[in-house]
Amino acid sequence: MRPDSWHLTEDLDDFLARAGDFLCSRPALHTTPLTTVEKLRTRGADAFGPGTTVFGRLEAGGEVRAVFLRPPTRRLTLTALSPAQADALAAHLVGLGHSPSGVLSDHDTATAFAEAWQRHTGAEPVRSWGARLHRLAALTPPERVPAGRGRLVGQREHEHLMRWCREFAADVGEDVTIDAASWAGTRFAEKRYTYWETQDGTPVSMAGANPLVGGQVRIDPVYTPVPLRGRGYAGAVTVEVSRAALAAGATEVVLFTDPANPTSNALYRRIGYVPLADFTGYDFTHTGRQP
Repeated sequence: MRPDSWHLTEDLDDFLARAGDFLCSRPALHTTPLTTVEKLRTRGADAFGPGTTVFGRLEAGGEVRAVFLRPPTRRLTLTALSPAQADALAAHLVGLGHSPSGVLSDHDTATAFAEAWQRHTGAEPVRSWGARLHRLAALTPPERVPAGRGRLVGQREHEHLMRWCREFAADVGEDVTIDAASWAGTRFAEKRYTYWETQDGTPVSMAGANPLVGGQVRIDPVYTPVPLRGRGYAGAVTVEVSRAALAAGATEVVLFTDPANPTSNALYRRIGYVPLADFTGYDFTHTGRQP
């Protein structure tokens, strides 16, 4: 066996038994694979649609050094790799006949793998997503909090919640269908939502939070309707869900922002979030030879 070896499996329990500790060793940076694995564990193999999920782990010296997940959507989610490791993984997947539709990871890893995949297959990488991961250092509530309070969203408000999720998705350019029939299959379904409401009980902002897994909670989405922005509601509801995550036992509370949005980035920094890493997603367009 080579000193550095990739091991692939479709068995989630086997993968977690061997790579679970590695994923939990850096819960903030590993927030995406942690929440993806938890969704598969709790909702079953078809959580991301029909098909199988392939899990991979890189071992060296008897220890797991990196992992990947390839759900039925076929886009790889990778933990950090060196350029040489990314190239070796690309060559290994080509040799096995795998054809991922894209890659998502920290910027350097995603770019290294995308370039390696192009060298090995001729597939052109097209940047399709970019975000900055922040982690909570010390929660610092704003000195001036808008009048009102935070509260959990109730079952009777599901239609209203779905409408705000649709508006959020449109704001960030996501092409998703969100209605009663499709809700369970969307990335919004497994979250716990909090509204910030005014003194008369009118919701004015919302924040969602993924389940606690591996010691981390990821806040997503945070949304305020356009006419209500600039009044401190988003900051207030984010503080509310951040405090709840810490109370639930989270050692890391994280969120993604658009690096090109100075308003949201400044807001989160004011309440205690600090940048951790930039993440990038690429889609692969097969214009040349096929693996």
